[in-house]
Amino acid sequence: MATPHASPAPTRIARFGVFEANLGTGELRKNGARISLQEQPFHLLVLLLERPGDVIGREEITKKLWDPDVFVDFDKSLNTAVNKVREALGDSATNPKYVETLAKRGYRFLGQVVWIREDPPKPDPGPPSRTVTRGLFGLIQIMYLIFYVEALFHFREIERVAGTFLPGWASFAIMAATIVTAGVGIPVRCYLLSAAAFDYELLGEKFQQLFLFILVLDELWGIAPFLMAQKIGFGAAFAATCGLLYVPFSERTLINMAYPRLRLSRSVALG
Repeated sequence: MATPHASPAPTRIARFGVFEANLGTGELRKNGARISLQEQPFHLLVLLLERPGDVIGREEITKKLWDPDVFVDFDKSLNTAVNKVREALGDSATNPKYVETLAKRGYRFLGQVVWIREDPPKPDPGPPSRTVTRGLFGLIQIMYLIFYVEALFHFREIERVAGTFLPGWASFAIMAATIVTAGVGIPVRCYLLSAAAFDYELLGEKFQQLFLFILVLDELWGIAPFLMAQKIGFGAAFAATCGLLYVPFSERTLINMAYPRLRLSRSVALG
């Protein structure tokens, strides 16, 4: 049975004075600036930080920092590590602020240590799938195609509804605009739908060139729900119009996510 992946453990960070020791990254920082400290001295510092106020014997420190099978002068190496820690902290053996030496006993960390846990950053989900954005863009084109075809099939009904609250010339203007914009919109939507379906690489550029025309066309069709206000109510018609007026901008957003190369090339050219 497959086991779920364990979540990354939070990072332990020790803060003391103006310093911060990050156990996850093995870094020592002072006021946010990184201070160079080698691995063994850093481990020694962490050992002292984990038991502030306690005297830790040299033998115990040596066993935790070095493998017994390693051939090294432990006393000299420990003294070197302690000096490195003091140097990084700007500390002094004669007047210690952080690391105190107790003759023949060991070392003790002075001062208050605050431990915090920092959750690891959540993985970036990355950009949305190009297939998804193209699919949503294609659905919008299908929606408009349905609008156009339905309007052409029922244009007499549209004329009747418009004539109930508009003068004759205005009703005729709406009918003419419906037929003209639907007749122009059908081939435009078919082109955009087929380009998205076949993942045409230049679709992003072509859409940007057509955007002003599409914006005007979509904004005109955005008020179409008011022709059905008598059936669906003014509130529903108003809500549908608000949504349709935003659709061309969502189309542009989807195109920019699916075909970002145009924006990148322009940025390079401007740079």
